Amino acid sequence: MARLIRVVDGTIDFDEALAAVAAAENGGVVTFRGDTRNHAEGRVVTRLFYEAYEPMASEKMAAIADDVEERWAIRDFAMVHRVGEVPIGEASIFIVAASPHRAESFAACRYAIDTLKHTVPIWKKEYFEGGEMWIGETPGATRSDAP
Repeated sequence: MARLIRVVDGTIDFDEALAAVAAAENGGVVTFRGDTRNHAEGRVVTRLFYEAYEPMASEKMAAIADDVEERWAIRDFAMVHRVGEVPIGEASIFIVAASPHRAESFAACRYAIDTLKHTVPIWKKEYFEGGEMWIGETPGATRSDAP
């Protein structure tokens, strides 16, 4: 299994992540890109800021990749999370799951983002018109975690 796990300070290199999973055996390559949106909870969001305990974050992200490999027939996997300031419209997370068939790749991507939000020590600060606040007290604890 080819694997790319990174916590980066700056723009995510999508081409690098896609190249990491490129293989002739993969028929289903599914991506999830999480971008900073301009609103949350009825407020106008101006930017986000992410902070992480990088050694543990990378370790937990690798554990998610291990789970993905065990649960589904995923051949290749990439997960890159950005820290620092993330402007509106830019990505904070990019996940790629690649396998011979699409169903496994879709399931793996969904599992990876949901698990990351609840287990990886990455914290999000939201800047909005009139204020700012850290979102959640623990990794993944958000005010509105819709399915």
